[in-house]
Amino acid sequence: MGLACIAAILLAGWLIGATGIGGVLVVPALTRLEGITLPQAVAASAAAFAFPAAAALAFLVIRRTHLRGALWLSAGALAGAALGASLVHRLDVRVLLALVTALLLFAGLYALRGLRETTPRSNAPELPVWALLAVGAVVGIGSALTGTGGPVLLSPLLVLLRQPLAAVIASANAIQMPVAIAASVVHWQSGALDIGLAAMIGLALLAAAVVGQISGAAMHTRRLQRLVAGLLLVVGAGFGWTLIAEVSR
Repeated sequence: MGLACIAAILLAGWLIGATGIGGVLVVPALTRLEGITLPQAVAASAAAFAFPAAAALAFLVIRRTHLRGALWLSAGALAGAALGASLVHRLDVRVLLALVTALLLFAGLYALRGLRETTPRSNAPELPVWALLAVGAVVGIGSALTGTGGPVLLSPLLVLLRQPLAAVIASANAIQMPVAIAASVVHWQSGALDIGLAAMIGLALLAAAVVGQISGAAMHTRRLQRLVAGLLLVVGAGFGWTLIAEVSR
């Protein structure tokens, strides 16, 4: 793996620790900088998120807060991720490109919206079990299809549903593990999962995420949001250009 790709993955891991949504950059790094096919990059990325997810989940269990919602969301995500991972190897590459592009642009716009948020949102009642399962399943499918860890989809959805910020953070951290497990099993059965590559990426993400949690806490929140929003929108635009080229062939 080249230095540029390693640097990009470390940046993604740092952003995971600092902001929770940096993992969306892993698949673009693998496809653009290493020339790995999109389905293989999605498979390796999905498995790699098990490493930082394990650390985040252990922290959540130790604190024992917001476990009910996190567990039901995770149950829905487990089923959704299995379905999404099975679809990766059946869909046209242009469909996958469109999904990744949409996710990147959606996440970037969500980050920009956070910059404009000046008043706290009112908190809605805790979601019922059926709603938690449904949201988890949607996040699981989308995450497995695009090779992301889950928070980049879950966090905006829970914010739109006006859930408490503490619950959003706890659930976003917890949902990474079922997504990683379900997607990895399906990718491995299909023969698309490079375990060595996934382990290398996972260890890099874990180390960088720990650093991101420590250093990100000391940084100005607005600067972090601008950095994340800019990166997501630039990378999303690049994937959009590639999609246009593929469609026009």
